[in-house]
Amino acid sequence: MSNPAEGLDANYARAGYHAAQSWGKRPALILIDFAQAYFEPTSPLFGGEGCRTALQSALRLREIAHESGVPVVLTEVLYRKGGEDGGVFFRKTPVLSCFVKGAPTQAFADSLVPRDDETVVTKQYPSAFFGTSLAAMLTAMGADTVVLTGVTTSGCVRATCVDAMSHGFVTLVAREAVGDRDPRPHEANLYDMNAKYADVIAEERAAEFLRSAAQWRSERR
Repeated sequence: MSNPAEGLDANYARAGYHAAQSWGKRPALILIDFAQAYFEPTSPLFGGEGCRTALQSALRLREIAHESGVPVVLTEVLYRKGGEDGGVFFRKTPVLSCFVKGAPTQAFADSLVPRDDETVVTKQYPSAFFGTSLAAMLTAMGADTVVLTGVTTSGCVRATCVDAMSHGFVTLVAREAVGDRDPRPHEANLYDMNAKYADVIAEERAAEFLRSAAQWRSERR
């Protein structure tokens, strides 16, 4: 048990958390679940300003990734009517009905239209890796590092972060490009991801890293 008089930062530092990683040279950018459900004010999942600014940041990084020849992956949540393919998750969280096929809230946010040179990964669970081909695809293309953007920080971003690390990818989370409906779970999860699973970095640093992928660009041509 930690000393109650010891601050959290000091306690984590003493344990060796928040250690910086050695980044790879072959990144992929992942945009997680930027669905209309988080941007439509009448939606029960509406995320407000936190999600809106995250999308704006992610779109800026997306353009840099394309300019730099870095692969871009978009994820979406999609269930068939009734949500049987969502299993216990769908039953536990009825608001996931926002992602049933045909619901306007299931579609990508209005400002995010998938491009022909982007991969769309469809999922039913929080992690972009669980039950999908994402890990195999990234491995086959030679990616060694993933830069995560998306919503929500405390949900699908965190789940994807843990699984990305578990699959052996150096994981970076672009701070301004992830969002949540409330700053409390947002900041708590950023803190914990940075401590154990990823490097949480500023958008500017993520942009610099994507631009530095010249070797990756030439290898993919």
